[in-house]
Amino acid sequence: MTQTARVLAVCTAGGSGDLLAATPAISALARHFGCKAYVLAAPASASLLEGHPAVEAILVDDGAPIDEMVQRVKRYDFTHAVVFWSTARVAAIVQRAKIPVRVGQSSRLYSFRYTVRVPVRTERGDRTSAWSDVQMDYARALGASPQPDDYRIVIELDERDRAEAGELIASVAPRGRFIVLHATRGMPLDSVRWPVESFARIGDALADAFDAPVLLTGTPSEKPVIERIAAAMRNPNAVIAGQTSLRSLAALLARADVVVALDSGPMHIAAAVGAPTVGIFALRTDLPMRWRPLGERVVVLGPTFPCPVWCRKETCKTFDCYRALDPVRVVESARAAMRMTSAA
Repeated sequence: MTQTARVLAVCTAGGSGDLLAATPAISALARHFGCKAYVLAAPASASLLEGHPAVEAILVDDGAPIDEMVQRVKRYDFTHAVVFWSTARVAAIVQRAKIPVRVGQSSRLYSFRYTVRVPVRTERGDRTSAWSDVQMDYARALGASPQPDDYRIVIELDERDRAEAGELIASVAPRGRFIVLHATRGMPLDSVRWPVESFARIGDALADAFDAPVLLTGTPSEKPVIERIAAAMRNPNAVIAGQTSLRSLAALLARADVVVALDSGPMHIAAAVGAPTVGIFALRTDLPMRWRPLGERVVVLGPTFPCPVWCRKETCKTFDCYRALDPVRVVESARAAMRMTSAA
């Protein structure tokens, strides 16, 4: 008798955007094996998969000792593990859990722990493939054939998510119309000269163009910088950083007139829930063709500023590329995104 497949998709590395980028491959695997997948995810972003049609259950890697995680995983008797971005930790977990088929990257020191080793295109010079299709190579390695609908990112919102978002919207945008500006990108800001005035100008230009208040989003740790952006604006705005869960943020973004966001998890979430979305990729190393969010109402602003070839977001102190952003161009892109229609 043939054993029914039971697939574990491991998506513990990166943030919410990385997790969402793996979901097309998870959908392809679920269809290929005829069963929903289990997903091992990081605590910060795991909730985004609640209710996903290709996901049976979500396991969380909460940083417990490897021995404990191995025991948690073993109890499910998985037949396949697909690791979408390897770390020594997850490679050890899936091997020691004795999952028979283990798919992972081919070029790591610990790749011997995998039974199927997949070369990663981006490590061999590919700068143009979408990250979701790079992730799909792991599904292809098990025989899955992706279909166009697999690449539709799904976030299943429920009434609680919408109610939480609705309460916040009622308090900060009573008319129900608003613009979201996400002017951070998940990196420490205390040691850089973040272009506060530039983002304030963009916020004011959006408010002027669309006659709506600007809601400024971010994490609790980013709130001090976001408050400086808000203080530099002349138009009505509200700082809502740290006031939402990830799911209520998704519900809030779904109701926005338009979302303007730097390359970040919220940018991907906004595109996934169908909001008109402008994704800003200002650094020459941002690779917009790779990291462009998947969605039907997306406009991407690519890099134009002549950054030095050695410039990286991890080492840049001035972010002059953001300082040089043209608010008129951002507004034009927002109008273009709003003109797009969703098939939903």
